[in-house]
Amino acid sequence: MAESAPAQAHGGQSHAGRPTSWLAVTVILLGFTIGGVALTMGPNWFLFWVGGGVIVVGGILALVFDVFSDVIEDAPREIAVQEHHSPFERHKGHA
Repeated sequence: MAESAPAQAHGGQSHAGRPTSWLAVTVILLGFTIGGVALTMGPNWFLFWVGGGVIVVGGILALVFDVFSDVIEDAPREIAVQEHHSPFERHKGHA
């Protein structure tokens, strides 16, 4: 059975992500920073909307670069279930 494209791209199971995905995230973060600074400067509505535009550009980059394909699905983990005993519970054999 052939592997899917994301599985082939992440054969080493790294959670680091691709450089293109980091570029998109960085552009979005830059837009939020510009918008946040604009709000503290008075607010400066023109600069705020410039930040909003940068966020939209970052979102488009994220869609084009398919950042969600960077998600690696690990095998389900088996968690051992331990019995829990209440400290108020009387143990068998104790009077």
